[in-house]
Amino acid sequence: MSDTPVILPDDPAALKAMIAHLQAENARIAAEHMRVQADIEKISATLRAHEALVQALQIQIARLKKQKFGASSERIEREIEQLELALEHLEIAGAAAISMIAPDDDAELSTDEQAAMPSSPRRRKPLVAEGTPRERIVLDPGNDCPECGGTLRLIGEDVSEILELISAKLKVIETARLKKSCRRCERITQMQAPSRPIPRSMVGPGLLAHVLVSKFDDHLPLYRQNEIFARMGANIPASTLVVWCGQGVRVLTPLVERIRANILASDRLHAPSRAFAMQNPAG
Repeated sequence: MSDTPVILPDDPAALKAMIAHLQAENARIAAEHMRVQADIEKISATLRAHEALVQALQIQIARLKKQKFGASSERIEREIEQLELALEHLEIAGAAAISMIAPDDDAELSTDEQAAMPSSPRRRKPLVAEGTPRERIVLDPGNDCPECGGTLRLIGEDVSEILELISAKLKVIETARLKKSCRRCERITQMQAPSRPIPRSMVGPGLLAHVLVSKFDDHLPLYRQNEIFARMGANIPASTLVVWCGQGVRVLTPLVERIRANILASDRLHAPSRAFAMQNPAG
């Protein structure tokens, strides 16, 4: 704001015009302020409604899980999955509404500045484990001052962190077994072919493990895995994935039996009573 005094005209008509212009500007600012306040109140009301729904769903999920441990039911499990999905949607909508009210100003804050910010009373667990690979990128302004050309000296650094995902990719491992013949006895010598998790199959152990974990642990259907692999450049039909899963289960059967025998040999076993009775009808 400038300290220079404003020179007002002596003409009453010009003064009235200036007053009318200022009044119109004040009215516009007041209307804009009211609109912003209305939007904030609307978003706040939405957040309160979402919070109420979230709390209600959390209570209902807790009750259903209690019923589930009492008596197993596929209908209850499906209902719990649907409620948990609805809960995720509500939480995402609430987070989006909060980001509309409070802009993300701490994206470029340094580590010291982030540590100085007030945090929630509950201490959060770190997002990544200590052994997670790290890559350090150094942004160096150079050795010369951009203003005067003087020599720069290092006085410290601001460090910020982001968590990035390195996309998975497929690769074909080509194994060439050279054939060599003896010049004396004419005998042909060749190295044995490396073992495969599934005989006469192209799937490698890492890819097979990924398919099995995605199917049985992450509950990702095989047709969706087919779509994911297609985006990665490999057309693996769902029928082939079915064969891989079946053969993979067969390969892992001895390991499963060893684990089962080790668990059943323990003095105490913590498991739902009904599921244990189904696996051990004579026990």
